[in-house]
Amino acid sequence: MSSEHSKTVSSRQIEVATLGGGCFWCMEAVFSELRGVEKVESGYSGGALADPTYEQVSTGKTGHAEVVQVNFNPKVISFKEILKIFFTMHDPTTLNRQGADVGTQYRSVIFYHNDEQKATAEQVIKEITEAKIWNAPIVTQVEPFKAFYKAEDYHKDYFKKHREQPYCKLVIAPKIAKLREHYHKKLKVLDKKSYENL
Repeated sequence: MSSEHSKTVSSRQIEVATLGGGCFWCMEAVFSELRGVEKVESGYSGGALADPTYEQVSTGKTGHAEVVQVNFNPKVISFKEILKIFFTMHDPTTLNRQGADVGTQYRSVIFYHNDEQKATAEQVIKEITEAKIWNAPIVTQVEPFKAFYKAEDYHKDYFKKHREQPYCKLVIAPKIAKLREHYHKKLKVLDKKSYENL
């Protein structure tokens, strides 16, 4: 993300979270539903290769993780709330995989943008660990944000555009259903048709 873009975002009192929790199609669909979230973009972070393609990242050799960059209004939804939803919507105990998606590109990772985000991430992980919500240790990485490379256009709104695809029906739809069940008070206004179309 350019420094110019950072200034624009901060001037509007919008913060940015960069999170990897498996396939970015899933994460984009989840965070797009939340009140206070102004924009969600799928992309790549954490690797050394500049402007990687989906094909390159999919090899698992670039060091990048599939991530979502979430622009949110902290007056409506806090970074801590976003992280709690993040940890609910994926399994943070499986190293370099989410279900059938296997590889370092699917690792659980939080790329923090400042010291406050780092401290919050570490605190949330500590709270979840102490609460013993998961039976196995959390392996989510907490790393400094360096760069975000936007994914190709065909990945945008993938779930909305391809609901009938097996992956969307079997993997993403259950996550959205879980989100709506557990965090319905955090959702943007949804009409009945939205639920029926899931």
